[in-house]
Amino acid sequence: MKKIITFTIFIAVLFIGISSLKAQKNADDKIKKVLYFNPEVEPDVEEIKEPTNYAFFSAVSDNLSERKNKMLRTEIQIPFDSIDKKTIADYCLNNDADFAIVPKVKYFKVGIGKYVFSNQVVVSMKLFDAEGNLITETDYDTYRKNVRLLGSTVNSVKIGTNGAIKGILKQLRKLKPSTEAGF
Repeated sequence: MKKIITFTIFIAVLFIGISSLKAQKNADDKIKKVLYFNPEVEPDVEEIKEPTNYAFFSAVSDNLSERKNKMLRTEIQIPFDSIDKKTIADYCLNNDADFAIVPKVKYFKVGIGKYVFSNQVVVSMKLFDAEGNLITETDYDTYRKNVRLLGSTVNSVKIGTNGAIKGILKQLRKLKPSTEAGF
């Protein structure tokens, strides 16, 4: 009788251990790794690139903390209008990423001077899969969507980034069934 109870307890512990390993594996499979490139900043003025990158990645990390995604960041900037499929696939392979996002932040130019900008931005994003295929793209205009006339440029970049991410998620839900949506 003692051997049967010991054997039963051993089998129960073994099944519990195997089921917990399956649960951990399923949780890891649902976490998607998204590779973000530095945004292309238009106009190409060196002084605004660093604050734009900071505001952009701050908004991305805040947005992804609410989802089961892992943000991977690369310091490389890829031209938004001429994206090579092989380059995206290589970066995804080297960083073990499931998706890649190529962003662009365009500032409105206001005034006559060369460096006079408004605080309004258009944040555009292109989403690629790990093979480098374009899945969807979107943009978010902070002036047309929010009609913001006042406020800081950093907040405009953050609002534009959040709006663009929500736009990509909305388009993904249209492309895929609801169980697979949400990169």
